[in-house]
Amino acid sequence: MTQSQTDPTTQTGPTTSELSVAPGAPAAAGLPAGTDVAAVSHPPVRHRGGAWSNFRRRVAKNTGAVIALGVLGVLVLIAVVAPWITPADPNQQDLRSVLLPPFSDGYPLGSDQLGRDILSRLIMGTRVSLLAIVLALAVAMVIGVPAGFLSGFLGGRFDMIVMRLNDAAMSFPPLLLAIALVGVLGPSLRNAMIAVGILLAPRFLRLVRGVVIGLKEETFVEASRSIGTRTRTIIVRHILPNTLSPLTVAIAVTAGYAMLSEAGLSFLGLGVQPPDASWGSMIREGFLYFGRAPWLGIFPGVLIALTVFTFVTLGDGLRDALGREERTES
Repeated sequence: MTQSQTDPTTQTGPTTSELSVAPGAPAAAGLPAGTDVAAVSHPPVRHRGGAWSNFRRRVAKNTGAVIALGVLGVLVLIAVVAPWITPADPNQQDLRSVLLPPFSDGYPLGSDQLGRDILSRLIMGTRVSLLAIVLALAVAMVIGVPAGFLSGFLGGRFDMIVMRLNDAAMSFPPLLLAIALVGVLGPSLRNAMIAVGILLAPRFLRLVRGVVIGLKEETFVEASRSIGTRTRTIIVRHILPNTLSPLTVAIAVTAGYAMLSEAGLSFLGLGVQPPDASWGSMIREGFLYFGRAPWLGIFPGVLIALTVFTFVTLGDGLRDALGREERTES
């Protein structure tokens, strides 16, 4: 790679005048004399400011992604301040005020079968449901990302063993495997989300492995390796930054699945346990009274649908931004 092949707007590291090899000087590790060592040993990360910052700029131009981020930001804010904005104790029972319809005095969204304020339980359920998503994604990434990175970077027998195990894990029906894992660990929100995280880990493993394998074959990585750049430097400087964009897309898309998984397990009684509330457990409670008080299940169902749609829209916007970035590079 010569200086004429390098975009000057993306040049990082020392300047050409500092590291260019003078004509007649000994060539570096298989490179012809006069080759710009700076352009080879410190190739740019594809765009000015790096692939990650360029990806963020493209996301900012996507209206759907921006709206989804706004809705998600509101939900996160509600989850953070939930204990201070609930109009009543979400677990306080009042058997004189059971199954009140929405807009009743003191119950803006009605009450449930135990006289608890539905609005307060929905607000606290926002915190529980979002925390469940974070826990599931954290478990999935802690398992899947390092395993996928090592599998893609090391290759060979290690890669073969990891992928066989990954394929075996993905061959099981997800919900049935989650139910089995929760049955072993015991019913609770934490155990349910650990089970969901274990189920999601193969997705992150396969994604990261594919990205790393593709990056290993890039010219700038091969050039850095040819001049003796340390493996750790190649990983930190070139490979890790270029995995952030596709990993962000995967997180957004997978979060919606994690939300549905939490709701499904809580509906079956394997997630959050009474008296605490999540949106899934509220649907379970409202299912028994749907004929008399349909609002018990409608309100949490709408919130689940809205949140999943938000994650799907955000994931589509991020995927479009990543696709435009790749088309621009090609």
